[in-house]
This record gives sequence, C-alpha cells and structure tokens, in this order.
Amino acid sequence: MIAGRATPDGTAAFADASPADARNYSNARGLTVSNVGIGTYLGEADGQTDLAVEAAVKASVGAGVNVIDTAINYRAQRAERSVGRAVAALAREAEGGGGGGPSAPREALFVSTKNGYVTHDAEAPGGFWEQVKEQYTDTGIMGEGDMSSGYHCMTARFLDDQLERSRRNLGLECIDLLYLHNAAEGQLRDRGRGAFMDALASAFEAYERQRRAGRIAFYGMATWECFRAEPGSPQHLSLADVAGIAAEASGEGASGHGLAFVQMPLNMHYGEALLRRGQPQGGGGNGGAAVSALEAARGLGIGVFASAPLMQGRLLAPGVMPEFLGIASPAARALQLVRSAPGVTAALVGQKSAEHAAENLSVMGMPPIPPEEFGALVASLVSSPPRAGAGG
Repeated sequence: MIAGRATPDGTAAFADASPADARNYSNARGLTVSNVGIGTYLGEADGQTDLAVEAAVKASVGAGVNVIDTAINYRAQRAERSVGRAVAALAREAEGGGGGGPSAPREALFVSTKNGYVTHDAEAPGGFWEQVKEQYTDTGIMGEGDMSSGYHCMTARFLDDQLERSRRNLGLECIDLLYLHNAAEGQLRDRGRGAFMDALASAFEAYERQRRAGRIAFYGMATWECFRAEPGSPQHLSLADVAGIAAEASGEGASGHGLAFVQMPLNMHYGEALLRRGQPQGGGGNGGAAVSALEAARGLGIGVFASAPLMQGRLLAPGVMPEFLGIASPAARALQLVRSAPGVTAALVGQKSAEHAAENLSVMGMPPIPPEEFGALVASLVSSPPRAGAGG
C-alpha cells in the first residue's frame, strides 16, 4: 500500500505547479483542492472500462484536478481498483520512474470513497448472493436483519470490513475521505427514524475509531435526497442534527469530530441544495430561519462535493443547457455553474473518453463565476428552466 495522505504542503505544491487557473483551488480543511473533481460511477465492470477510468484519472490530474471520487460498489469494486492503479502510476511518475506522463505524489491527491451498499466483487467467482453468503453471512460480518431492502448495511462490523476492502482495492494506507453512502436513502424507510439515528451514531463511532487509527483522514455522508428534501418528507435529515451526532461520536464536541464533508446532487434540474430553504440554520445567526443545504453546511464548517453536475449526460442534449458567459461547451457551462455555487467545494464529473475529458476540463482554464455575479445568473436561469424532459 502507498503510505501517506493528502497534506497541506502537498496539495498546495500541486496547485502552484498546475496548468489550471489559480482561482480554481480553495482551502478545504487545510488542504488545497480543485473545484472540479473526477467521479468514477458509470461504466461496465470490464477491463476496457478499467483502462478508460485509469486514463481519465491521469488526464484529469494532468489538467490540474486533484480530487478523485469513487465507491466500493462502483462497477462492483473495479472502479476503486482502477483509481488505485492510476494513483500508483501518478506517484511512480512523480518519483521519476514513469514514462513522462502526468504525475502527482500521494500527498497531492485528495481521494474519497464510499461504503454502505452491499456489493459483490466482479473479479471474484460466484454471483452476488453466493458471495454475500460466503464473504459476509457465513463469516458473521453481516447478521440477520443487518441488510435493508435497499441492499444497504451500516453496522460497525460491516463498515470496518468494507474499509479494509477499499484500502486494498485502492492500495492506500489512508483514505482522505470516507463517505457513508446513501444511508438515509438505503435505510430510513426500513428502520424508522429513531433506530436509524441510533445506527448513524454507531457508524460515526466506527469512523471516528478508524480516523484515530489513521486509516481515514475525514468522513462524511454521500447522499441523494435527504439533505435537499422538503422538511416534512420522510427522507429529510437535518444536517445540524447529523453534525451533532458526529460531535457526540468523537467525544471531542463540535470542534473535534471528523465529519468534514457531504456529497449531494446539484445541477440545472436538481437545484434544491442551492434554492430550497429546508435546513435549520446550523452556524448561528439568521434567527433560526431555514436555509439551503449549502448555507447550512457553510454554517457548520462542512464542505460540499456536488454530484451529477451533468445529470449523467442528460443536460448535454441539444437545447437543454442554456447559453451563458460565452462558454461554447454545454458540459463546461454545467460545470461552471455548479462549481461556482457558494459553498460547493468541487463539482464531481464522470468522464472516460479523452474527448469528454478535454471538453469537461476546459473549465480549469477559466476562473469560477464571482459570487457577486452568480446570484444574478442563477436568477436568470431559474426564469428559463431546462427543457421539459431533461430530468430523470
């Protein structure tokens, strides 16, 4: 395994040497991170996609991206392995042992993964249920009732096991950010709110233990619906309540816990994280009025990584993404909008072909939209929403 983790000096040196516009980096928990990251969600579980993902990670790093996002269930563990091989190659290149391609030492890269979903291993024998029995239930890692109807498990025993698999897949001694993956979406309906919150506390306690052991630097929640849902929705979670659970789990209060980031979708069609005032104010002030998820996260000192900025390509259809600021590429416009939203640490975009990577990463050559211009642009876009049928 590669030792180390992303460091303040390593990430700052990466940004200083980057070909990207210097305004495309910001401070996140002492680290200098790019405001565009590469995601690795889609694709077949095959060798051809493995190579494409590895190439895309290297191309992204070469363009100035140092945020890499994956999950153990993406392509049934093959996405993590593809990322691991790319990071290892980048590190070798940085040490002078490569072939002249993109390079980055381990301490320059911010690598995140996710656990919680029960997944099989596409490169191991046996089908899904055979592997679940052999690897999880027969070994006592999962017991009766541990897995939800959404194929999700968040017991400490299971999460510990998944972290070890992720560390092996990635080849990293320490993972910079470990998300609990779609916990509310995968568990809340089955458990009920009280039992779910108890399970969340247990999961955070497990992550705090792993953090103290040096196997992860930070943890968070990767979500789809819960932080941007209407307050009365059964799926709604208060980010302030979640941060309170993390403070208790750490035993060190609000300033000592490792819940540093969350992930949620944000794009032209899913604008709730920016526009819906559905979260209690978490950072004081505002008289306790409801705020957006992005505002609540800012008040709590929690960074937000925005997923699905292109809606998995659906915003790229002709006529869907409005034109603005003279940016020719619809992909670049979509990324420019999302990464410029106040409170967004980075927009995570999946890319596999060299052509798509070049188009997406063109935004690294331009600065984000200044805050004083962003609000006016959003107001104009809200009055001209995406064409009907662009969602899904």
